[in-house]
Amino acid sequence: MSREATVNAVLALLLLAIPLAASAAGQTFYVTLATRIALLALAAVGLNIALGLGGLVSFGHAAFFGLGGYAAGIMATHAFNSEPLLFGLEASTSMPVIWLVAALACGVAALPIGAVSLRTTGVYFIMITLAFAQMIYYFAISWPAYGGEDGLPIYVRNSFPGINTATPLSYFLLCYGMLILGLVLFRFLRDSRFGAALQAARQNATRLSAVGIAPFQIRLVAFVISAMITGVAGALLADLNRFVSPSMLSWHMSGELIVLIILGGKGRLFGPVAGAMLYVLFEYALGSYTERWQLFLGLILLGVVLFARGGLLGLIAGRERHG
Repeated sequence: MSREATVNAVLALLLLAIPLAASAAGQTFYVTLATRIALLALAAVGLNIALGLGGLVSFGHAAFFGLGGYAAGIMATHAFNSEPLLFGLEASTSMPVIWLVAALACGVAALPIGAVSLRTTGVYFIMITLAFAQMIYYFAISWPAYGGEDGLPIYVRNSFPGINTATPLSYFLLCYGMLILGLVLFRFLRDSRFGAALQAARQNATRLSAVGIAPFQIRLVAFVISAMITGVAGALLADLNRFVSPSMLSWHMSGELIVLIILGGKGRLFGPVAGAMLYVLFEYALGSYTERWQLFLGLILLGVVLFARGGLLGLIAGRERHG
């Protein structure tokens, strides 16, 4: 087992063991905290496909995170009120159905956004993805049917077959399982021919075109898959909070996901997990002492950018090795 694989295993076991111990001690707050870490990590895993593998610095992934949240909120609201959805479709409180709807909604939204944004590069790509996300953000604010700027409450947590999702530990285990699935998918894509082409497009798109592979199509598929995973994470977080608001669509959320990846290690398998654990730890440990806890996080981020380009995992495990 390589050094990085050992670190990954330790992180996975640590994230699992802490809420198990907290639940046994009756400290449900820490179980909820671990659940939030798992969901932020899952959202960052989605972005890591576009950013870490494809080099696509998307400042619009909050749009997909929020769309997933609104998919869960809207479905739950219509089911609670026994109201049909658009075109007379029946709403559902089943999580697998909601995740499917969230993923499809984000995929449909990501297709035109990516098709337009990927015709540009660099700062222009960043600004176009940000512009699309802000358009969706302001649309949510001006949509009074679903709470507008006040947000949309979810009165009853959605269900999953065979699991009592109202129990904090059960819901954590469900979210943890989804995170592991997301990580497995990331590794599969990274180690596949598609992943090799995506990373080649990041390094030199002209050479990739010369061997007959269209970089635009590879990047677009990666962008859509990335958005779908982030959307499922948004649906799960909305269920955790039993509330969805336009803040999930804000550009601040996009920046937060990018920070998680940079902190943990861009392109690393467990980079989003390490970044999410560090971020939430700082938020919890320092947030009770000062409202300006982001200042200290910013100093750490600055140190990572200047002295540990591989993030926390790069600092601990050294140079990345696949296999």
